[in-house]
Amino acid sequence: MPVIEHQQFIKVPVEVCFDLARNVDIHTQTTAKTKERAIGGVTKGLLEQGDTVTWEAIHFGIKQRLTAKVTVMEKPYKFVDIMVKGAFQSFVHTHQFIEAAGGTIMRDTFQYKSPLGLMGVAADKLFLEKYMRAFIISRAKELKKIAENID
Repeated sequence: MPVIEHQQFIKVPVEVCFDLARNVDIHTQTTAKTKERAIGGVTKGLLEQGDTVTWEAIHFGIKQRLTAKVTVMEKPYKFVDIMVKGAFQSFVHTHQFIEAAGGTIMRDTFQYKSPLGLMGVAADKLFLEKYMRAFIISRAKELKKIAENID
């Protein structure tokens, strides 16, 4: 089961970073490359524990839908969302926010399991893990740009 970890330093207080990361509208902005948008559940504003959101996006040239549920909310330091319906067999995405001098370290840990048994394992090795790592890094960099340019 692949585990992707990424850390991004952001020059804003932990509370600001935390709220931006769980904001559905900001999520849409940070995933513009895949045309991601919320189409079900919570479609605007801040996600809270127990909330679900259904995302529609284009990955690998195919329109896909994925529903995630927020299962843990420890403001302003951590939240966890899990896939409840979608293309993966499963995933758990842990978002952590650590106070640091001059800002916040945002840490993403994305653990997933591909469908299709051995074919899924092969897809992970050939392209999927690299794709998901790039997606998570891109989203973190976009969130950093938004956070550090708030007036």
